[in-house]
Amino acid sequence: MKPLHHATTERDAHSLTPQEELVTGSEILLRGLLQEGVECVFGYPGGNVLYIYDAMVGNPDFKHILTRHEQGAIHAADGYARSTGKVGVCLATSGPGATNLVTGIATAYMDSVPLVIITGNVPTTVMGTDAFQEADIVSITMPITKHSYLVRRVEDLPQIIHEAFYIANTGRKGPVLIDIPKDVSNQQMRYRQAPELDIRGYRGAPEPDTDQIERLLQVIQQSERPVILAGGGVVYSNASEELIEFVHRTQIPVATTLLGLGGFPSADPLFMGLAGMHGAYTANTAIQNADLIISIGSRFDDRVTMALNGFAPKAKTIAHLDIDPAEIGKNVKTDIACVGDIKSLLTYANQHAESARSAAWLAEVQQNKADYPLRYKDTEDELKPQFVIEMMHETTHGEAIVTTDVGQHQMWVGQFYRFNRPRSLLTSGGLGTMGFGFPSAIGAQVGNPDRLVISVNGDGGMQMCAQEMAICAIHNIPVKIVVINNQVLGMVKQWQEIIHEQRFSHIDLAGSPDFVKLAEAYGLKGLRARTKAEARRAWQEALDTPGPVLVEFIVPKHENVFPMVLSGTALDQMLLGDFE
Repeated sequence: MKPLHHATTERDAHSLTPQEELVTGSEILLRGLLQEGVECVFGYPGGNVLYIYDAMVGNPDFKHILTRHEQGAIHAADGYARSTGKVGVCLATSGPGATNLVTGIATAYMDSVPLVIITGNVPTTVMGTDAFQEADIVSITMPITKHSYLVRRVEDLPQIIHEAFYIANTGRKGPVLIDIPKDVSNQQMRYRQAPELDIRGYRGAPEPDTDQIERLLQVIQQSERPVILAGGGVVYSNASEELIEFVHRTQIPVATTLLGLGGFPSADPLFMGLAGMHGAYTANTAIQNADLIISIGSRFDDRVTMALNGFAPKAKTIAHLDIDPAEIGKNVKTDIACVGDIKSLLTYANQHAESARSAAWLAEVQQNKADYPLRYKDTEDELKPQFVIEMMHETTHGEAIVTTDVGQHQMWVGQFYRFNRPRSLLTSGGLGTMGFGFPSAIGAQVGNPDRLVISVNGDGGMQMCAQEMAICAIHNIPVKIVVINNQVLGMVKQWQEIIHEQRFSHIDLAGSPDFVKLAEAYGLKGLRARTKAEARRAWQEALDTPGPVLVEFIVPKHENVFPMVLSGTALDQMLLGDFE
């Protein structure tokens, strides 16, 4: 019997032109992905995607990496997308395979990451009968996708693939789902490329509202205490250079959100640091005393604004530049609304921008940076996690791609690793997904084979996707895996200690594996450090090793992240820890 992925007989092949060739839905899918420039698909097979996986056999142009869990697949695709600016792609079967993607889809949706998620489904003939491994994944994920397709006819597949990539990567970017029933993946049609796009009702990035930009520029010229809050939109629109020019022309200091880190270089004198719950004193204080707030690609997230009734109380004007009109005025009342692609908005603004009246303000900001730097109580007796992050920065000169999981280590990276360029920090900001850090680093390394990729994890999050170390070993993906091991769920412990009066509940991670032995079991080099000297030696050995390495840093349980703004309080009501 001829293999299923060869849909024509030898005689048919000679009688048909390439545009008339009979192919299956599975082959159309693979060809469509290649035509969209997909470099790698991360996936996990199962019964209802077997035709798709069969079509991969003997296709040298199609690269697929088999993860060890569907969650690993979608986080890897996410890391690939964030680090490259391209659309990430993952593939899973129906039922549990598809539902295992849900957390990763929500992660990408919250952070505006362009993904195309392909799932299999039961044949159309048994849909709705509760067939084996049937799940209505389109309905399940509708609130967390930008758009979804259920492919009922193979003839629709070329157009759907083309549309999905366009929708995912235009306007406010996000995940798009394509659900393909098993019989559709094996149906035949005469091959044709997708026609030109004509998506009724869909609008990509609107043209820049130049009238609103002109209004903003006039306000800037009169402002004495302006602040720019730069978010992930700067990174996603590739507008870092335009932002730098705008800042220097207007002489306005910059604070960033977590996802905005790297969008403005940390070494620039006008950079104030991270804003928000664990933001720098200078950044938070400047926002609270500013007469003008300019949000650029930031959605005024609650972890940035903290108590809304106490946010930026002295601001006479709040301006918001964003590609998504739904975000403007959603959380914070906006006086000047500039809708459009950030790169386009700033390009126009830079043609006319002039300096604010900010000389005295900048001197005050610089004095605050000198008086209230990010700091911690260092000691030779313990290995502090902040020291580890500082060491990473110093040895890599801020040039690595750093992925994080979620928790205290995530905040320490945001505070103490000073990023030089965009798409260098990959972290789950909106959803706060534990398990994201390590597999996203795999995707980042696949997309950036010539850059150093470091995955920083807590001992909690590392155990959620540790099985993906198999991929690093098999494919020699040289991610440097860092485990900041404090033996507890650190951020939960910090909240219980400070907010719940030290009533600690279910945070002890005793019984965790020996991470070094676990790495070695997967075929990776494993190293451990308990002191500063050991940390320096182990980290340098990791950097000098060509392949993947896991380094476990044993740090104290009691260390907390400061500054900290408690929920329900204003940005300037910061706890400074040992430096109160």
